[in-house]
Amino acid sequence: MNLDTPLRELSLSAQRLRQVERSGLRTVGDLLTHYPKRYEDRTHFAHFPTEESDEPRCVCGIVKKTQLKRLRGRMRLFEVHLEALETHALSPQLLCKWFNQPWVEKAISVGHELIVYGKPKRRGSQISFDSPEFEVVDAAADSSMHMRRIAPVHRGTEGLPPRALRELIYATLARLTPEAAPNLIPRELDATSRAAALRQIHFPDSWDALQKARQHLVLTEFFAMQLSIAAQHEAQRAEPGAAHAGPGKLMQQLHAALPFELTAAQQRVIAEIRRDMLSPHRMNRLLHGDVGSGKTLVALSAMLLAVEAGFQAALMAPTQILAEQHYLGFRRLLEPLGISVGLRTSARREDSLLPLFDASGEGAPQIFVGTHALLYEDDATPLARLGLVVIDEQHKFGVLQRARLRDRAEGSAPDVLVMTATPIPRTLTMTVYGDLDVSVLDEAPRHRGKIVTAARDPAKLPEAAAFFAAASRGGAAGVHRLSAHRRDGEAGGESRRR
Repeated sequence: MNLDTPLRELSLSAQRLRQVERSGLRTVGDLLTHYPKRYEDRTHFAHFPTEESDEPRCVCGIVKKTQLKRLRGRMRLFEVHLEALETHALSPQLLCKWFNQPWVEKAISVGHELIVYGKPKRRGSQISFDSPEFEVVDAAADSSMHMRRIAPVHRGTEGLPPRALRELIYATLARLTPEAAPNLIPRELDATSRAAALRQIHFPDSWDALQKARQHLVLTEFFAMQLSIAAQHEAQRAEPGAAHAGPGKLMQQLHAALPFELTAAQQRVIAEIRRDMLSPHRMNRLLHGDVGSGKTLVALSAMLLAVEAGFQAALMAPTQILAEQHYLGFRRLLEPLGISVGLRTSARREDSLLPLFDASGEGAPQIFVGTHALLYEDDATPLARLGLVVIDEQHKFGVLQRARLRDRAEGSAPDVLVMTATPIPRTLTMTVYGDLDVSVLDEAPRHRGKIVTAARDPAKLPEAAAFFAAASRGGAAGVHRLSAHRRDGEAGGESRRR
């Protein structure tokens, strides 16, 4: 038996096997990684509570009386009176209540030893547990897995209560050998065996042993994830690629026409991207930077490198508004250079045909901007010479969507650049996006305006709507009106920053 062994090969009844598989557990590994949702210290039980509390309590007692009450309508109330195992002046009888749960009535009888877990509430002069979790102590069963220990409580399902899961996992662990659960992490990181950690996470000998087992299994999961990401990264680098970067003259013309200088961070990142695009391996890079750090200009520079090498480039944005903004901005910057830009969204389809490097011979735009519509464009808009794919706000697109756009190209796979402004710390970025090379824009442009978030009173809503409409039409003039509007608001004491 090993972790990949199907549960069908274990000695389970047909009914139990159906219950387990209905819970989504099909292999020994699935079962042993169905970790407890909590633990109960059953080495000893505290006295019955005498006051209500928001903290759950675990107690054990003898059922002295049961009572079924029928309330108004079809409401049924089942009450159980528990007496402490050891009578004590501070341990009065405890009342447990279940509403409309007929199966509880069948499970509990007078004389049963019962473990209950819940929040004590005061009901008049009595302390009550309302609908607590419970477990009947079976004197004939092996008590070493249920009592006098830190007992695991697994998440059960209909027909498969936590007690049954505990017994199944206990029996399975008894057959588990170290060879059946080989270690994934090197001994110098953690010398604990994986089989021992699995035993302690389910049936810990102590709270300290439980914590050490959890640390080992968490480290194993992260280590396995990093191995998978590293393998994926190497597999992507091994895919056939091609150099997709030209000499950079178009990019230099664009930079020379800008009314500002690029930051040192932008220049560094462009050099990193160009080095990848000149390589015969496919680029798969994440560009990370705050809003306003200049990611779009870096992406446009990379797209010009692809166009100059005779390829097409495509930028996919998550919304139509953002795609149209990119399209208009690209046209304004690229028309003086003779570069054609096309827009593809579900609602709009426009071409600006100013071919400079038209590899297809059909007048197709050299740069495409669009939304998800780029993924499903027909053959009338060929992307056969796609050399660079840029994904804006990459976390809003799935892996399969990115792959579909990448796979639209014929021949070698295009380079891929994904961008995000989501503030993920670099160490976490390397963990989550470990299959990507990471470039970071850590420098703000020198003359970038201050970003201010302001709240307006509801009475100002029509004025604010009119302002946004004017700003969206007015370009620089709209920005000027925004500044004046903000100053007026601040002067009136109506702007509240947050």
